[in-house]
Amino acid sequence: MRKLKKYFGTLLILFLIITLSGCATPAVNALESSQSQVKLRSIQTRAFDTTDKKKMMQTVISTMQDLDFVIDKADLMLGSVTGSKFLGQAVVTMSVTVRPRGEKQLLVRANAQYGVNSVEDPATYQDFFTALEKAIFLTAQQVD
Repeated sequence: MRKLKKYFGTLLILFLIITLSGCATPAVNALESSQSQVKLRSIQTRAFDTTDKKKMMQTVISTMQDLDFVIDKADLMLGSVTGSKFLGQAVVTMSVTVRPRGEKQLLVRANAQYGVNSVEDPATYQDFFTALEKAIFLTAQQVD
C-alpha cells in the first residue's frame, strides 16, 4: 500500500509538471533587437550640423505643421515633439526627438504610427527629412 501511495504521488507530481509547463507561454523577448529594427532606426534618424536645439525644435514643429500635423506635445527639455493628423479613417501619430550628438551635431529621430501600427516605409521618413532639411535651409536664410 505504501508503494502504491508513493507511485501515485510521483505520478501526480509528473502530471502537475507537465500540465503547468503546457500552460506556460513561450518566452518572447519583447526587447529583442533584430537587424531590421536597427535598419529602421537608421532610416528614422538624421544628424544635423548644428547645436541650437531650440531652433531645431522650432523647425521640427514648423515642418510637422507644414505636413498637416497638429502638435499634441512639445518639450524643449526632453527634446520631443508629438503630433497627429487624420489620414483616411486612421490617425497618424509622429514623434520626433532631438538630442545632442557630440559637441557639434544634433540627432533627430522621427517615429510614425498609422493607427496602432508602426510605419516602416523608408519613403515616409525620407519625405519628412527632406521637408525638414528645406525648412532648416529657409530658417538659416531667415525666410519665414
